[in-house]
Amino acid sequence: MVFASTPSVEIGKASWYSINCNGGTQTASGIKLSNNALTAAHKTLPMGTKVKVTNLSNNKSVICTITDVGPFIRGRIIDVTVGVADKLGFKKRGITKVKVEVVEKGSKFDLIRNSIK
Repeated sequence: MVFASTPSVEIGKASWYSINCNGGTQTASGIKLSNNALTAAHKTLPMGTKVKVTNLSNNKSVICTITDVGPFIRGRIIDVTVGVADKLGFKKRGITKVKVEVVEKGSKFDLIRNSIK
């Protein structure tokens, strides 16, 4: 995966997912999905990357860690956990326009190391 080709700021649609959506299975990073975790899925960012997701309709933002790959629905740029969607104020709506900013580039090694602390 080449990080240089991924923009550091993206604007687009976000949706949420939960353990009900993926059966509570592990994410692509190997970490089990938790509804309240501050995590997200992105198609191109490396695992462990920290991103600031801002809901453009209310300016609420949350810093999340990329632990999964997705979303797989055309037109969406990020899937966040249902807990993050709640903090961003779009849980009931399901989809919202967001800005995604890379805060810290990550790697799968960093993600695994930090999860066992």
